[in-house]
Amino acid sequence: MKILIADPLSERGVEILENETDIDVDVNTDLSSGELIESIGQYDALIIRSGTNVTQEVIEAAGKLKVIGRAGVGVDNIDIRAATRRGILVVNTPGANTISAAEHTITLILALARNIAPANVSLREQKWERRRFLGVEIYGKTLGIIGLGRIGTEVATRALAFGMRVMAADPYIAPDHAARLDIRLVEIDEVIKEADYISVHLPLTRETHHLLGEREFAAMKDGVRIVNCARGGIYDEKALYDAITSGKVAGAALDVYEHEPPLDSPLLGLDSVLATPHLAASTKEAQINVAVEIVYQVLCALRGQPVRNAVNMPPVSPADAEKIGPYIGLAEKLGSFQSQLIEGHVTEVCIDYSGDAREHTTTMIGIALQKGLIERFLGETVSYVNAPLIARERGIKIVETKSNTVEGFSNLISVTVKTDKGEKRVAGTVFDIKDGRIVRIGDYHVDVVPQGYMLLVVSHREKPGLMGALCTLLGEAGINIAAMSLGRERIGGESVVVLNLDSVLSEEVMEQIRSLDAISEAKLVNLG
Repeated sequence: MKILIADPLSERGVEILENETDIDVDVNTDLSSGELIESIGQYDALIIRSGTNVTQEVIEAAGKLKVIGRAGVGVDNIDIRAATRRGILVVNTPGANTISAAEHTITLILALARNIAPANVSLREQKWERRRFLGVEIYGKTLGIIGLGRIGTEVATRALAFGMRVMAADPYIAPDHAARLDIRLVEIDEVIKEADYISVHLPLTRETHHLLGEREFAAMKDGVRIVNCARGGIYDEKALYDAITSGKVAGAALDVYEHEPPLDSPLLGLDSVLATPHLAASTKEAQINVAVEIVYQVLCALRGQPVRNAVNMPPVSPADAEKIGPYIGLAEKLGSFQSQLIEGHVTEVCIDYSGDAREHTTTMIGIALQKGLIERFLGETVSYVNAPLIARERGIKIVETKSNTVEGFSNLISVTVKTDKGEKRVAGTVFDIKDGRIVRIGDYHVDVVPQGYMLLVVSHREKPGLMGALCTLLGEAGINIAAMSLGRERIGGESVVVLNLDSVLSEEVMEQIRSLDAISEAKLVNLG
């Protein structure tokens, strides 16, 4: 079998492949996109980093390709849908650089607090400016972490050792789990208002893009310090620049940027900004770990053995996939739907299979549901392989049962997500072994196609003209309604409306919807 390494990889990884008697490995890190398309057809596996874009055209030309290995976390440079359609497995290495990223974050916090970088430059310019570079201690200060996954947890552990108080926002961490780590679990708004230092450890998704912008900076403490070793784009860089120049933010330490390299960024012209060129994972140890891990995963995939971090394909045989594939797809959408409805920190997920759904092996269905639930917040770090492990690590209890209650359907998957603020229940069914629908939201029966943008509106009482006012708002915003489903308790009572929309709603329009008389809740859900 032939493997192409198209981006620089640690020699340790290359040596492992060269010592395999059934593997031929080519290292060519200077291929243009055209050259990659021309040559990819002869390879069984492709190993890349962030420098190579595996486009649909590359995948269509890859007649023999069985696996794409991404030495690192982000897979935004791979067309996952095209790979999945062709049956090509995509694997990555989300945990191999955890320690390096955590250490870099702590390094930036310390350097920012003590003005290390500008003081170094000043002294090299033959200046002795001790008063200018008066620093602050981090002891006793509050570090706010947004995203308490592997890296966020390692950062918290190290910050606690320095005597910092740590608070964290992460909806998929059980409060008891955070308490055992001596971390105060709060909502993101509390982190923004109370923290002396704020560090994000999230993937860049639709939900996290510009998560911290003008409104959030305005709500922060005066003199707050910002750290980002995660992904560029989580902070609105213009808003950050304005917050620093106004004096609201005392300083920022950045390793990632919206556009890299950020050579034209005005942030680089500020003395209070400490900037490094995307170095969080750039240690000898991390580079070796990433290379070794991706090489072994690719070898396992080529030999039909289990892999640890499959991004796109559940480990199901073709025969089983035909039977339970529709249930897997429905379960993942139910999980994603729930993730956008719930409030608070998840403590327990109860999954009940009834009717025909309970006749199948439900393991993969449950895994798909957990993946859909957690992936919204953690992005590409969640896979079909590691979703149950991530849930366990975060203290989330998974309860699976089988029952006879189908509520008039031939099959039913019911999901109740419990948080420290309450619980939400949704249920779905598969029609004709292919057409998945959401048929219950809370106590209301509905008939909803789980796809695209969906507007969910709860009314505490039925009011004539409410639907007309809602549709008028959408029409004025240029939003087309593709489908509508209404569920209610009784005439004049509380009701829920779900609208499938052709395009996304702005926050301004959402606020107008929430202000309509009789509406108690309005949420925009995106199921892709």
